[in-house]
Amino acid sequence: MDNFCICIFGLIFDLGVAVSSDLELLAVVITAGETDAEKLRRYELSAETNKIKYKVLDIRQPWRNYDVVVYTEGGYKINVLKENLEEYAMKENLVILITDGPDSVILDSSRKILKRFKSFDARIVFATDNSCWPKNKLKSQYPSVGTFDNRFLSAGAFIGYAKEIFNMVNHRQINDMESDQLYFSEIFVDNELRTKWNIKLDRKTSLFQNMRANKDTLEMKHRDYNYIYNRRFTTRPLIIYDSGPIKAPDEEGKFLRIADYLTGAWTSSRGCLSCAKNRINLNNFEEDAYPNVQLSVFIDEPTPFITEALELIGDLDYPKSKMNLFVYVHDEFHYKDVEIFISKVGSEYNSMTIVNHEDKMSVSQARNWALLMCKQRKCAYYFAIEGHVHLTDPHTLKDLIEHNRTVIAPLLVRHNEIWSNFWGALSNDGYYERSDDYIDIVEYVKKGLWNVPHITSAYLINGSCIDQLQDIYVGEIELSYEMNFAKNLRNKGIFMYITNIKNWGYLVNNENFDISHIHNDLWQIFDNEYNWRKRYIHTNYSQSLEPDALIDMPCNDVVRFPVFTELFCDHLVEEMENSGKWSAGKNKDDRISGGYENVPTVDIHMNQIGFEDVWLQFIRLYARPLQRKVFIGYKGEDTSLMNFVVRYKPTEQPLLKPHHDASTWSINIALNRIGVDFTGGGTRFVRQNCSVTDVKKGWMLMHPGRLTHYHEGLEVTSGTRYIAVSFVDP
Repeated sequence: MDNFCICIFGLIFDLGVAVSSDLELLAVVITAGETDAEKLRRYELSAETNKIKYKVLDIRQPWRNYDVVVYTEGGYKINVLKENLEEYAMKENLVILITDGPDSVILDSSRKILKRFKSFDARIVFATDNSCWPKNKLKSQYPSVGTFDNRFLSAGAFIGYAKEIFNMVNHRQINDMESDQLYFSEIFVDNELRTKWNIKLDRKTSLFQNMRANKDTLEMKHRDYNYIYNRRFTTRPLIIYDSGPIKAPDEEGKFLRIADYLTGAWTSSRGCLSCAKNRINLNNFEEDAYPNVQLSVFIDEPTPFITEALELIGDLDYPKSKMNLFVYVHDEFHYKDVEIFISKVGSEYNSMTIVNHEDKMSVSQARNWALLMCKQRKCAYYFAIEGHVHLTDPHTLKDLIEHNRTVIAPLLVRHNEIWSNFWGALSNDGYYERSDDYIDIVEYVKKGLWNVPHITSAYLINGSCIDQLQDIYVGEIELSYEMNFAKNLRNKGIFMYITNIKNWGYLVNNENFDISHIHNDLWQIFDNEYNWRKRYIHTNYSQSLEPDALIDMPCNDVVRFPVFTELFCDHLVEEMENSGKWSAGKNKDDRISGGYENVPTVDIHMNQIGFEDVWLQFIRLYARPLQRKVFIGYKGEDTSLMNFVVRYKPTEQPLLKPHHDASTWSINIALNRIGVDFTGGGTRFVRQNCSVTDVKKGWMLMHPGRLTHYHEGLEVTSGTRYIAVSFVDP
């Protein structure tokens, strides 16, 4: 398996392409060793794609965190150039392209780059900037140019004949801690030196696009290949670069995205080109040779449908003997859920560590500790999953490993939202900003492997990088652990990828999760309707809506359908019994308008337990479509003022006298089992002389309310019968 954090530096890769009869091109990139490893790989890919010979100069001195205005240490790079370019100094036909750091991408062939260079009729051409730095007083010494041109030199990229470049970098001695930007700027504003070496600036970005200059005028063009277009100068640059070690977050995020496209990660005609590169195939391994994975599960806060999330984790198609399980439960609320999960599958894992609320460990401390355990165990991979993640594809872990990237996350999106586990861009202050392609990615219009500035919720980290990640989740106090995580990865030059070539799963919404009930998930029909439906709606519900469905009609215009799972019925009954707010079954009833109930029952109204909004949404989403199918032509408002659960038992209220419902149509849903939980019971429709006594648990009886369907509740002879009732369109 590839070691993503180690690169080989100081080598020349010559692909043997003659670009001109009289000129050759050598690309030179200056890099800071391990910190730049992934950026260097991107640069190398761009050079190799365009068949360009290149040389990597490793200064082995990572960038320091200093303010860009007093930018120093560039002198060291000039001294490195002095040492490494001497062998080329006498090669008259050699042109050298130098980029300062691997935050650069080559976009075209040697032939086109040389042709563009020769059009300047210069010996050296520098990239440009629209600001004069680090010494602003040099501004007045620059030659005058057109109003809209980039006027000032940028040391981040330049091209020229080997002899002139060698002489230029050897112009004078320079201390390692001096500024290379100032060194080259002072040469350029010196008319004698500028003329001597025939130095010119690429003022209209025909060769170089400095991503800090004119960034608002750039467009990404998607064809069979991708290219960047500068609207301001109507040019198509051949090299892009992001100058300097300190970048505003918005610039960094934009460069990641643009560089991704320009290196061929995705094209409109061929889709994802990078998806098939550098992959490994686990099918080539016996299971006992699979890499060891630390599976780290973090439940930071109360989260709906956590039992399903844990079950999906347990169902991952990866040998549990090759996984060390780490589970963090921040508070007591979900500890029983975790205990149940552990009791089922915990013994199958190679090892198991549980951190609960009693350990008093913060969310960031728990994550850093999990990474430390991974390091101590020399794990090959670290797989982090948060409690609101539902990985529905059991092959997720295997697929992420086979992608063979340093840090990679499966795309996860909330149902019916565009909220996901990645950011496509960053604002200037480092927070979320929507990228141009964000919607296309989350909606699977564009499928691929995307280099992004921020990921969260679920991701796989290659174990070879764990040594670099000590305390990766801590940083700025005002930032969350996930923002510090992503920011620290960016600062270390470690790329984060998101993949959406498959649908791996989704996120549940836990932002407004009310935990004041026994079965809190019952209230999740609005925030997590997909999960609510999976857990609580009968598996055969949709069959009743099929065009050729056979409708069960035990009496004339009385129909029944499967609507709820038995679990829903149990949960609703338990919530009602827990509230204990059963009415007395008397005519006087202060809960309703007018305070008088003509045909009273022992019941609890849905609004007494805060459930009415959920129930009305159920009527709109699930009961109404069935009504429209059976009672053709009627389209009411689907409002219901009376929604309640009735309790029948011989010692309390065994039956209900004949009556009409105050509704256009009514529903009556069985919440427990006839013959098991009670005997007797049922509904008799008087005019139709028809009784329905065998409604299954979770099935709904639907019938007209007023005028035609005068009915009564038959006597319950033993046990307790529960039904849920609504009078729709009163």
